[in-house]
Amino acid sequence: MGISLQMGRRMKRSGVGEDLRVPSLWVVMSLLLLSSHVKAEEVCVSKGGKFARYSSEGKPPRKVSKGAKDLTLCRVFRRKTCCDVAQTHPALITIRRLALTGEATEECVQLWELLECSICDPSVGVQPELPLICASFCDRVFEACSSAYFSMDAISQVLIPCGTNEIICARASKWVSNGTELCKAAGFSVKESTYLGDEEFMCYGSKANLDSIADSWSSGPDITESSEKGTATETFMQQMKEMPLIKKVFWAVGGMVLTAGLLVISKRKGDSQRKKLAAIQLAARRMEAQKSASSAKWKGKGRRLSD
Repeated sequence: MGISLQMGRRMKRSGVGEDLRVPSLWVVMSLLLLSSHVKAEEVCVSKGGKFARYSSEGKPPRKVSKGAKDLTLCRVFRRKTCCDVAQTHPALITIRRLALTGEATEECVQLWELLECSICDPSVGVQPELPLICASFCDRVFEACSSAYFSMDAISQVLIPCGTNEIICARASKWVSNGTELCKAAGFSVKESTYLGDEEFMCYGSKANLDSIADSWSSGPDITESSEKGTATETFMQQMKEMPLIKKVFWAVGGMVLTAGLLVISKRKGDSQRKKLAAIQLAARRMEAQKSASSAKWKGKGRRLSD
């Protein structure tokens, strides 16, 4: 007992105990510092509702490879998404119906395509809820699509564009009275601005979000097979020339040129990309103008209240 106490005093005086504690303390501090800088990787979370389950559930958004599961719509998100054909095929059918039997304008079809493609936005895919759409974007969609024809799906109980077999069809303005109601009726959730200056962060369809989509699109997403040449392509283009207009619309909306609003097929691949980009940028500019107008109106009310 006396020997142990003496050895302990000698180790303490010589600093041996402190030397043993220093490395362990350094390791702990290093681990804490490292963990504070490491962010958990976000993974895909299926939405439920009308949306098919992600095959990449529990995995980070990734690039979609060409093949049977390639995106049939929303290819602007092809380089990073939770989607595959299971999500884009229903969206594709919706857009076809809207263009062919829903009597929608070109602007309505383009904006509705953007709305449906929210499921493929990687920032939406990792959120544990239905796609959260900005109220201002929903208002823009309602403004463009209020005269298009919709019906209520008997199974999912969501509003869908009228098809050829629907018994009850009515204009969107007869089903709902504003953009928020339209988005909710179509199976989405809505982020409503609670006060002026709310930039609608963390929702799909904000100006910043649309600008980001436009930048991604203009940077040259992989839209078509660039190596596609020869007799097969020439034959297809000849068939396109001979198609009636309604079939051309079907092919355009069906993803062959991947721009739902096109009514005339262009020979140049770049035309569809420019029109898509213009539609997205136009939506962003109009939303910014609406925000500025609302801001001015709010400030005017503030002055009157202070008077």
